[in-house]
Amino acid sequence: MNQFAPILPEIILTVGGIALMMVAAFGGRRSAGTVSWAAVALLLVATVALIGAPSHAGPIFYGQLSADLFASFGKAIMFPAAAVAIIAAHGWFERGTEHSAEYPVLILFSVVGMSVMVSATSLVTLYVGLELQSLAAYVLASYRRSDERSAEAGLKYFVLGALASGILLYGISLLYGFTGTMNFTGLAAAFGREAPSLGLLFGLVFVLAGLAFKASAVPFHMWTPDVYEGAPTPVTAFFASAPKVAAVLLATRVCMEALGPATDAWRQIVIFAALASIFLGAVAAYGQTNIKRLLAYSSINNIGFAMVGLAAGTAQGASSVLFYLAVYIVMTLGAFLCVLWMRDKAGEPVEEISSLSGLSQTRPGFALALAVFMFSLAGIPPLFGFWPKLLVFNAAVDAGYIALAVAGIVGTVVGAYYYLKIIKVMYMDEPAPAFKRVRQPVQGALIVLAAIAVSPLGYLLIGPLGELSDRAAGTLF
Repeated sequence: MNQFAPILPEIILTVGGIALMMVAAFGGRRSAGTVSWAAVALLLVATVALIGAPSHAGPIFYGQLSADLFASFGKAIMFPAAAVAIIAAHGWFERGTEHSAEYPVLILFSVVGMSVMVSATSLVTLYVGLELQSLAAYVLASYRRSDERSAEAGLKYFVLGALASGILLYGISLLYGFTGTMNFTGLAAAFGREAPSLGLLFGLVFVLAGLAFKASAVPFHMWTPDVYEGAPTPVTAFFASAPKVAAVLLATRVCMEALGPATDAWRQIVIFAALASIFLGAVAAYGQTNIKRLLAYSSINNIGFAMVGLAAGTAQGASSVLFYLAVYIVMTLGAFLCVLWMRDKAGEPVEEISSLSGLSQTRPGFALALAVFMFSLAGIPPLFGFWPKLLVFNAAVDAGYIALAVAGIVGTVVGAYYYLKIIKVMYMDEPAPAFKRVRQPVQGALIVLAAIAVSPLGYLLIGPLGELSDRAAGTLF
């Protein structure tokens, strides 16, 4: 039982997910509401269970998983994000016939996979967790079977995901073949004994390439804009938040623990991916007219900034990554909750940026909330989104990578254009037809809470969140 206590949240989600799957099978579409709110309750209970679960148990199940504060930190931000995605879907699908009870069940199993990802200390559990998350994600992307865009998004995601999975698996086989171990500790010892051989370096590159696909980092970002645009908006909100955080945290653990002695080798890859993601995410979004595609490039851009902290290769850098992801997930979910409220008079979803014209005159509160999220994503002070960018740049400077920090700052300035463009459209253009008023108090409360969290009031969280991220990052060293 001592081994099962640290994975209490995963047990709750797994057992609850299986039970809700049976309810969905026998209850059909009539049980969609009940299953959705039960899944939200399970995620919140699992979040609370993180407090009671041991966070210093170290490796468990013969070194396959690690019950440490780093994993708990990731789960504490992923579980609520998944709950928000379920709540958003319940309001968004309620008019149509697509909202069946399977949706929250798929989210739950995807979250279990993400939990295994952030806790993995073996290449076996890394792959199992990643594939469990991905299999549910493929179905979610094509969830609206009657929508051609959704079916196309699911197919693209599946085909490219299978390719990335093969690359990752090939990298894993190379690392195992040249070291004789799957455990992160054993891999670190093998890399530390002598200069890495060509086979080990190839394995390292392929593993990082597979993880970069899951994080949608350049040059493995090609699926992101099309899948984000085609998938149902609540699914896009989920993809842009929890799975992305899980992929970055997994990459952080792999680099710091398994590949720690080969820092000089993987740092070059991470620096390239960081800078390429920052600038491509900034420049490619310029001509976008669909707000979901724009937010897709925004997510690529933000992952680049998080990887600047990873490139530092220090405890301070890892802490800045954790801090950045915690703030990023709030900003992104807030922005997508606003997009979910973009509906015409007939109640149909609207995704064109031009539909936001003059929003400050027709829906001033809505415009203010969206402006807060845009300013924060751009990293403009005094909004709270400025602080995590400052932390990752400080980590890079303290590690001696001043040029990387300067390039990142330039990328911030370049990317600010398209965030400010949305604000200009809302506050300076002639009003477009007003959106339909959406009566969803739970989602409205979530938007308000997210806006407050990323407003200047968020600076009150710097102390406790910074201390927690420091302690969580310290468990990797």
